[in-house]
Amino acid sequence: MTTSFAVTKPGPRLGFAYAMASCLALVLLAGPAHADDKVLAKVNGSEIRQSDVALAEEELGPSLAQMDPSTKQENVLAFLIDMKLVAKAAEDKKVQDSDDFKNRMAFARNRLLMDSLLANEGKAAITDDAMKKVYAEASKQIQGEQEVHARHILVETEDEAKAVKAELDKGADFAELAKKKSKDPGASDGGDLGFFTQDQMVPEFSKVAFSLEPGKISDPVKTQFGWHIIKVEEKRNRKAPDFDQVKSQIETYVTRKAQSDYVAKLREGAKIERMDQAANTPAKPDAATPDAAKPPAADTKKK
Repeated sequence: MTTSFAVTKPGPRLGFAYAMASCLALVLLAGPAHADDKVLAKVNGSEIRQSDVALAEEELGPSLAQMDPSTKQENVLAFLIDMKLVAKAAEDKKVQDSDDFKNRMAFARNRLLMDSLLANEGKAAITDDAMKKVYAEASKQIQGEQEVHARHILVETEDEAKAVKAELDKGADFAELAKKKSKDPGASDGGDLGFFTQDQMVPEFSKVAFSLEPGKISDPVKTQFGWHIIKVEEKRNRKAPDFDQVKSQIETYVTRKAQSDYVAKLREGAKIERMDQAANTPAKPDAATPDAAKPPAADTKKK
C-alpha cells in the first residue's frame, strides 16, 4: 500500500491525518504490545505505543524519508492521536456498519494476510545454498561472453561527424574532443561508455563497436540518437561480479521467486472461476508478486 502526503500550513495535523488515513486498518489489526513497548501518549485512556509509531512509519515508507527523526516521530504521533479521536467518532456514528467500510476492512485484512505470508515464504527461502546456486547459474551464463570498453562522440549531423573524424585522423585526442563536441551526457568523461556487452547497445552501434580492434576509430555511425564516432579501448571476456557485489540482487530474486512459486502452487490446487471471461479462456498470472521469477540481470545502457 503506497501513501503520499504533504504537511500543510496552518493546519498540518489535519492534512497529515487525511493523507495517512490508510494506516487505520493496519494499526487496528496490530498485535498485542510487548512489555518493553513504550507508551508515548494516551487519548481518552487509549494508549499509543512506540510500536504503533513504528508500524505507521513502515507503512508510509518513502513519504517520510525527507524528515529528520524527531520531526518524523512528532508528525506520526500527532497523526495517531488524531486517528484515535476520529476513529472513535466514526464508531459512535456507526461508520463500521456500512457496506463500504466492511468491504475496505476485508480488503485490508486479506492484503495484510497475503503480504505477511509471502514475506515469511520469501524470508525462509533465503539460505546460503539457495543464493549460491543462483549465483553459480548466473555466473555460467555470464562467463565467456565478450564485452567491449569504448568511447564515443555523439553529434547531430553526418557532416559534424565527418568533421570530428577528420580532426581525429589528424591526431586530436579522442577524450578531449568528446568533451568539446559530444552532446552525450557522458561527454564530461571523455565519452567513456565503460565495458558493455553486445545486447546493451542499439544494434547499429554494437555491430561497429564489436567489429573494431582495440585502439581503432570508426567512421560515422548513424543510430536513432544521432551520429557517432566510436573508439574501442579494450576487449575482454566478461567475468562474473563477486558474490558480495550482487548479494542484494540475488536475495531479491530468491525472495520473489519463492513467492511466485508459492502463489503458483496455490493456484494449481484451487478452483478459480472467472465470470468476466469467456469459457476456457485462461486467466492471467497472479499479480501478487510482479516480475517475481525474472533472474538478476545487468543494467542495459542502450545508446
